[in-house]
Amino acid sequence: MDKYIESVYNSLVEKDPDQKVFHQAAYEVLTTLEPAIKKFSKYQENKILERMVEPERIVQFRIPWKDRDGKIQVNRGYRVQYNSAIGPYKGGFRFHPTVNLAVMKFLGFEQTFKNSLTGLPMGGGKGGSDFEPKGKTDDEVEAFCTSFIMEIYKYIGQFVDIPAGDIGVGAREIGYMYGAYRKITNLHGTCVLTGKSPVYGGSLARTEATGFGVVYFCEEMLKAAKKGSLKGKTVAVSGSGNVAQFAAQKAIQLGAKVVTLSDSDGFIYDPAGIDQKKLDFILELKNVKRGRIREYADKFKCNFTPKAAPWSVKTDVALPCATQNELNDKDAKKLIDNGVACVTEGANMPCTLEAIKVFQDAKVLFSPGKASNAGGVATSGLEMVQNSQRYFWTFDEVDAKLHGIMVNIHKTAYETAKLFGQPGNYVLGANIAGFLKVADAMIAQGYTA
Repeated sequence: MDKYIESVYNSLVEKDPDQKVFHQAAYEVLTTLEPAIKKFSKYQENKILERMVEPERIVQFRIPWKDRDGKIQVNRGYRVQYNSAIGPYKGGFRFHPTVNLAVMKFLGFEQTFKNSLTGLPMGGGKGGSDFEPKGKTDDEVEAFCTSFIMEIYKYIGQFVDIPAGDIGVGAREIGYMYGAYRKITNLHGTCVLTGKSPVYGGSLARTEATGFGVVYFCEEMLKAAKKGSLKGKTVAVSGSGNVAQFAAQKAIQLGAKVVTLSDSDGFIYDPAGIDQKKLDFILELKNVKRGRIREYADKFKCNFTPKAAPWSVKTDVALPCATQNELNDKDAKKLIDNGVACVTEGANMPCTLEAIKVFQDAKVLFSPGKASNAGGVATSGLEMVQNSQRYFWTFDEVDAKLHGIMVNIHKTAYETAKLFGQPGNYVLGANIAGFLKVADAMIAQGYTA
């Protein structure tokens, strides 16, 4: 590692020694920026790295709410407003017991580069709470969301910070937060929250966008490497939430055979392939009944492996769409032994640093989530455009724009990697491309930006 970059990294570790997941995200980015830092002295002269690894603002707050028994519960909330050099902060809320400041900083840091890659004027931010929506009644979720917004509404707005959903925050939670925001502020917040239902300002195709975008990016990787398309290829998908569901759907539509999905209990392996009819069962199971993936195995008589991830199966393409650090170096070696040719991240940082090295050393096509899962925030940006115009596009119009954005992100990452002497290295290409736009905006706006 370059001495200057190493000093920046060591400094952030020294300041926050316990924030391991943030260190991981920062290390992955910083170690790939060396060619750009060496080529352009202005970034070191203007202390861009030192400024970029520090969030502009962190808001931490308590969230008291009443459960079904009338007892008061208290959770902790966060909003990390990381970088607004190219636009207002943009990034989701995550409700999950694993949420802490380190996770929020890692996600906000990643979001800054991801949003830059979309080409849209959006800065990076992230927020959430250690609240667990799973197992809660609708009334409990509404009580929590209302209390959450009562605190965070002061820090968000159309030209300031526009949150969306993430793990644990779907249409139900967005609806409750939107309603609370509107009542508290007496403002119609159509431009304040994205991921809304189309009946009150949401965009068609937003639900599908992240998963669809992952597959669009994967297709571009295969084409660029002259490895054909997804048609006829076997695909292993992890997770069974929003991203996994619609990555599977788009892969099926493009002629691939999807054979796995998973949740925290384990994974299902269906060698016959998950067709649209079977996927419809999963959509109802997960989105309506809020059930467990093992119920798919019971219904369709296929294998369920408890407490395991689906990286031991034979597959051509792997789409990790569950959560961070779900795929380690041992999993990577299993996938390579089973013939994987392409790994496209759907979740935020689902592969460990060690796994990424294994894939790159084996010349497996690999894309970081900041590039390949940017379809969700890109379509949130398109939702903001529609809200500002007080106008709506059709599903096909939004999908076409999403596809175009993903093609452009791939082209940018691919060409940047080639420009800096590492063709095919999507990690380096995405990181440098995202960095350059934000860094140049910060320099143009002066040392306080």
